Amino acid sequence: MNVNPIVLSIPIFFLLIGVELVVERFSHKNLYNFPDSIANLSCGITSQLSGLFMRVLAVGVYEIIAENFAMFTLERTWIYWLALFLLTDLAYYWAHRMSHEINLFWGGHVVHHQSEEYNLSVALRQSSFQVVWTFAFSLPLAVLGFGTTDFILMSALNTLYQFWIHTETINKMGWLEYVLNTPSHHRVHHGRNPKYIDKNHAGSLIIWDKMFGTFQQEEERPTYGITKPINSWNAVWANFDHYASMTRDMKRMRSWKDKVKYLFMKPGWLPDYLGGYQSAPEIVKEAYVKYRTPSAVGLNYYVLFQYVICLAGTSLFLFNQTKFALPEKAFIAVLISIVVVNCGVLFENKPWVKVSEWIRIVTYPGLLIILTFINGWSNSYILIAIAYFAISATWFYFLSRSHASAA
Repeated sequence: MNVNPIVLSIPIFFLLIGVELVVERFSHKNLYNFPDSIANLSCGITSQLSGLFMRVLAVGVYEIIAENFAMFTLERTWIYWLALFLLTDLAYYWAHRMSHEINLFWGGHVVHHQSEEYNLSVALRQSSFQVVWTFAFSLPLAVLGFGTTDFILMSALNTLYQFWIHTETINKMGWLEYVLNTPSHHRVHHGRNPKYIDKNHAGSLIIWDKMFGTFQQEEERPTYGITKPINSWNAVWANFDHYASMTRDMKRMRSWKDKVKYLFMKPGWLPDYLGGYQSAPEIVKEAYVKYRTPSAVGLNYYVLFQYVICLAGTSLFLFNQTKFALPEKAFIAVLISIVVVNCGVLFENKPWVKVSEWIRIVTYPGLLIILTFINGWSNSYILIAIAYFAISATWFYFLSRSHASAA
C-alpha cells in the first residue's frame, strides 16, 4: 500500500473541521483556540513525517513474521474480515492501555492528550514516537496469518473511525453507547479529572473497556489535558517534554533499580524517598486557567498564511513520498518541521524564533531558486520564490516593528 489511507483522508478531515467551526459560530460555544489548533495540526504533521521512517520498522517486522512464522493460511472470507476487525481493535485497546500505564510508553502517547481543548483538530494531534512502543501488540495477528496489507488497511480504518469522536458537539447517542466508542466515551478518556484518568481506552468498540474494567461513564464534562500541562505550542518539543521530565526525575534516583523500575511503572510513580506515587490532583474549576498566549490579529493571519502553504506542501510531499530517496525524505521532513515549529513558537514570542523565522524566509525561496536552476524547472518557480520572499519578508518586518513598538 503506497499511500496511507489517513493521508488520503486529509481533505475530509479539514471539511469536517470546517463544519465544526460553523457549528461553533452558530452555537456561540468556544470550541477552538487558534494557537492550540495550529499546535494540534503541527503534531499531526510531524507524526506523519516521522511515520515515513518509523512505520517502516513496524510494517517490516509484521511482514517478516507473517511471511515466516504464520501458524495458519487464512481464506479471506467475511469471517476473516470480521475476525481481523475485532482482533485489530483488541490489539489497539491493549496497546493504548499500556501507553497510559507504562511511563516509557506514555512518553510516546502523551502528545495526543496535551491539548486543553476538545475538538476535531485534537484528533490530528498525534505522537511521532508512539509506534515504537505499540507496534508489537499487533504482532500476534501476523502469527495467526492475517496479511500485512489487510492489517495495515484495518488498522488505518480503526484510526480513521476515531477522528469523529473528538468533538463536544455530539452528546450521548442512545443504545450505540453500549457498543461503540462515542464522543461521550472519548471525552472521558481525554479528561484530567482523577476519576476519568486512564479510562475508556477503546478504539472503535467500547466493549473492551467494559470487559477489562476500564470503563467510565461521562458524568460532568471533563477538564481536558494532562496533569502537568506542557504550556507550549512547539510541536517538536511536545514529543520530548515528557522524556525530559523523566530524565530529571531519574537523575534524583539513588539506584539503577529505581531508574529501571521508573521506566515501566505507572506515570506518576516515584520511589518512597522522593515522595512516592504522585496521584492526579483534583480539579478546582474556579482556579483552573488554560494556557493562553494573546497574539495580535496580524500575527494570526501571518501564521495562517504560512500554514496554508505548509499544509499544501506537506500534502503534496506525502502523496508523492515514494518518489524520493530516504535522504531526500529526511531533508524535506526537517524543512517542514522548522515551519511548524516556528508557526507555533511565534505565538509564544520567544526571541530565538524571530531569528529562526528570518532565516527561513530567506533560505526557503533561495533553496527553491537553486533547485530550479539545477533541475531545469520552469522559471515560474523562480517567480513564486521571489513573490513568497517579498510577501513574507515585508509582512514579518512590519509585524516585528509593531510588536517592538507595543513593547
